[in-house]
Amino acid sequence: MSAESAPTRRILRLALPPARRLWVGIAFGVLSAGSAVALLAVSAWLITRASEQPALIYISMAVVGVRAFALGRAFFRYLERLSGHDAAFRQLATIRSELFGRLVPLAPDGLGDTRRGDLLTRVADDVDELQNHSLRVVQPLVTAGIIAAVSVVGVTLLLPEAGLALLVSLVLAFLLGTLINRWASGAAERTIAPLRAALNDSVSDLVGNLDVLTAYGALDSAQQRVGAASRTLTDAIRSRASGSALTSAVVSVLAGAATAAALAAGVPALGAHRLDGPTLAVIALLPLAVFEVFGTVPLALGARRQVIASARRLAATTPDQPPAGVPVDRPDAVALDRHVGPVIELRGMSARWPGTAEPVLDDVSIRLHPGERVVLTGPTGAGKTALAHVLTRFIDYEGSYTIDGVEARDARQDDVRTIIGLCEQRPYLFDSDLRQNLLFAKDTATDDELFAVLERVGLSDWAVERGGLGAPVGERGALVSGGQAQRIAVARAILADFPVLIVDEPAANVDARIADRVVRDILTTAAEDGRTVLLISHTAVPDDLITRRVRLERGRVLA
Repeated sequence: MSAESAPTRRILRLALPPARRLWVGIAFGVLSAGSAVALLAVSAWLITRASEQPALIYISMAVVGVRAFALGRAFFRYLERLSGHDAAFRQLATIRSELFGRLVPLAPDGLGDTRRGDLLTRVADDVDELQNHSLRVVQPLVTAGIIAAVSVVGVTLLLPEAGLALLVSLVLAFLLGTLINRWASGAAERTIAPLRAALNDSVSDLVGNLDVLTAYGALDSAQQRVGAASRTLTDAIRSRASGSALTSAVVSVLAGAATAAALAAGVPALGAHRLDGPTLAVIALLPLAVFEVFGTVPLALGARRQVIASARRLAATTPDQPPAGVPVDRPDAVALDRHVGPVIELRGMSARWPGTAEPVLDDVSIRLHPGERVVLTGPTGAGKTALAHVLTRFIDYEGSYTIDGVEARDARQDDVRTIIGLCEQRPYLFDSDLRQNLLFAKDTATDDELFAVLERVGLSDWAVERGGLGAPVGERGALVSGGQAQRIAVARAILADFPVLIVDEPAANVDARIADRVVRDILTTAAEDGRTVLLISHTAVPDDLITRRVRLERGRVLA
């Protein structure tokens, strides 16, 4: 643990359930394992003692003990699984809440080059892997340690030589099992998580771009990439399974060696009348039960490597300190007053994308007055989208950016984003119906309000033709056109009631014959509400729809 970074240790600590829940599962695990060991010990004593044909009264307690330990083994095992999994699954909710709480300030620009499939693997599979920190690492290690210590002490009290042999066998099992497991499956266990992410990436690329891949004849190569990623992951999983099997085999051999050593020490002691036959049976067979419990230790250390690999990936996604260029709330952040017509002003503002050294915006000065409709133009790569992301506080800045005189970096980030909204060039639509995609912006809106806002963006007739608000939009809006997707995004912005609206290239993915109508409807609707609009556009916008134009080139404002 000490070799891990602080963010990784934080994730591992977070993965452990609270002590009051964790120790309940451990206690039941110890009782279950103890019952298993006691069952074999009492059974061995009972069978051997019964062969001497004593009076029933002398073995009645052992008969009762066999029944009690047999029932206790299953009963406590059930309670251990129930309490342990309940604690682990409850903790997963805490982990996910913490993870998303740290991801939200980073999105979208602070996530760097993390791919969609990889990110999905981290928030799903890697988080799920963390449940094994308590279930397959901590609980087995603690349980096996307690049972091994008690068993060694118990056998030592019966016959010191047999106790020493059991202790040596357990130490050898720990060392050899751990080394063999690390050698045979250590590399595979550390690579399974990234290989699973690579497979999810390739599948996501294939499914998400199926039409493009088919059109350009690249479908076969994409399928081959998926197949190659799948085979690589399968090989790693097989390597891990082979290592686990080899480890179990070594532990089983040492269990037999412990029994042989116990007999080698016990038979002379029996001849010297230092112990009787039933006791010899106990010290000879007890190691088999102890090793059944202790055999989980090398496997638990292997599971720990997988857990640490997932924890590292999550720690890399959600660092303690966000990357440079990602805005964060300050402890003394100022609350902003949300009202129609705030004054937005940039003075000597510069910015760069997170993780890059070169500024994408340099010495930008712009003032947006209440109710203005400003068109921002410029060539590709001029920094128009970067400016939109600065205004919505997706990336940080240098210089000055104020909202009604309050410096944006000193304000609460959520307040900034309730004042300034962004309609992206490719608006995201959820794979649900039209109603849910609108309620995303205002979950208290009634159907009448939703139809009213659709009327304002020119989609009410279309919605009725599609079957009303229950009409599906498809995965990422596959069942709607580019213009309809833009209008739905604007409808959401109206529902969210942003005083300042940034619209990024609304006509980029729209047929030319309706592009003008989409832009006109956006600006006309904003003018009716008195909203301030910053329209980023490559296409011409009529002068009667706007108040002024601003041109951006190479990160600088020209006019």
